[in-house]
Amino acid sequence: MAIPTPPALSIEAIVEAGLCIGCGLCRSITPDAIRLEMSPQGAEIPVLERPLTESELGRINEICPGVRVDGRRPDMESPAARWDTIWGPAITMAKGYAADPEVRFRSSAGGGTSAIGIHLLEMGEVDFILHVRASRSLPVRSEAHVSFTKAEVLEGAGSRYGPAAPLVDLVQLLGSGRPFAVIGKPCDISAIQNLARVDPRVDALIRYRIAIVCGGASAFGLSLDLIERFGIRESEVSLLRYRGYGNPGRTRVETRDGRAFEVTYNDLWADEGKWRIFFRCKICGDALGEAADIAISDVWPGGGPTGEDAGFNGFIARTERGAGLLRRAADAGALTLVGGMDFRDFDIVQPHQVRKKQAITSRLAALRDAGFPVTEYRDLRLDAAAASATPELRRENYEGMRRRLPERKPVDPG
Repeated sequence: MAIPTPPALSIEAIVEAGLCIGCGLCRSITPDAIRLEMSPQGAEIPVLERPLTESELGRINEICPGVRVDGRRPDMESPAARWDTIWGPAITMAKGYAADPEVRFRSSAGGGTSAIGIHLLEMGEVDFILHVRASRSLPVRSEAHVSFTKAEVLEGAGSRYGPAAPLVDLVQLLGSGRPFAVIGKPCDISAIQNLARVDPRVDALIRYRIAIVCGGASAFGLSLDLIERFGIRESEVSLLRYRGYGNPGRTRVETRDGRAFEVTYNDLWADEGKWRIFFRCKICGDALGEAADIAISDVWPGGGPTGEDAGFNGFIARTERGAGLLRRAADAGALTLVGGMDFRDFDIVQPHQVRKKQAITSRLAALRDAGFPVTEYRDLRLDAAAASATPELRRENYEGMRRRLPERKPVDPG
């Protein structure tokens, strides 16, 4: 007996349920029907300009990473891959950093993500890199950006913790017929994987997909809180740098009239109640970039910095393509790899990711029991991860999610 296909969720329902992450892909496939706007709560959300056709809405449900996220299946992947319940597949795992001291210093952590992007451009493997950077006109905000040079890649170096829509022009970029790479959050990479099922240009033209192991995206209010503590209006800001210029580097705000203010990374994140993490991030079954060719993380023991250091990254090459890129970048002198890592090493430097993966099925169950739609996760071993957790962790996450139900919109401020 065939399993009935669930009805498509409307754009409004996806947003209302807290499933939208604001990647912008829905706008890219229907640019005349959808615009993105900043909601009063600080999320970039899709807003309809005209009613969607049944076909358009069906396509959006197919590709939206708020509706569906797939992992990888062992029978479809390289036999060289090792597999882990939490971390998924890995062909190569290593610790390293950008060999260029400028790239390492200016970027987040060890600069590995920027170094790989620059290497791809300089070797001619791709024509451009799609990523995000601070908006030039409103630097407190972030925007999608296409980089063709090292200087442009470095302009986007450093983490951006506010909302961003890196895929807002993805379909149009595919229309150029030029090969490129994408650097994004795991949900952005999942959206690209979803699109690849219905658009063959994705696999033909997006040569590499690089994911940043993600702790969650923050609503715009986090950035506004930061500048307002210094008595600054958004229109006065000429620079907002969250990380970089050291590891983790100081969070720095500069104004158009020459003033400058700084706080430490740990001070920025000291009060968890002010993180303003999107609700969708709290039910994310893949913050580890399993759909990427390479996933790149911080490697702070215990999960957070204790001071400034030179900066390192952890690299997980998940595909043969990713492993080859990592090897070539090291051979070419773009990356310095200082040793191997294993899955348990990643547990130590990303312990919060382990707990989150173990907790997701409990959080999703709480939402389902209350009658709310949830993201469909496939091939991410979430039940096995939950089985490795204590009953107390599962119960706490189920009950905690039930308490959060009134906050289920995509702009949960806590």
